[in-house]
Amino acid sequence: MKTKAKGSRQERKVKKILEAKGFFCVKSGASLSEFDLICWNKGVVRFIQVKSNYCPPKEKKKIKRFKIIPGNGRKEIWIWKDYQRKPIIEIVK
Repeated sequence: MKTKAKGSRQERKVKKILEAKGFFCVKSGASLSEFDLICWNKGVVRFIQVKSNYCPPKEKKKIKRFKIIPGNGRKEIWIWKDYQRKPIIEIVK
């Protein structure tokens, strides 16, 4: 499977999971920003980067440095390993 198609499929999975839990989600345009999805509900805003298999240290550092997050927001990296049913979710501080 092509990398872009795989990434888009993973993003749709995350969006579906969070919408089922009551979140509203929007996909970042062309995913050229630090985050692929921004999801929110009454209590929290989640800024999410979706990756397949691993997150390169350079990208993790870029996400860590991103400071424009509301008080109830959090930065997350969702890593989908091949053939796994659930992602590894890392909260970035």
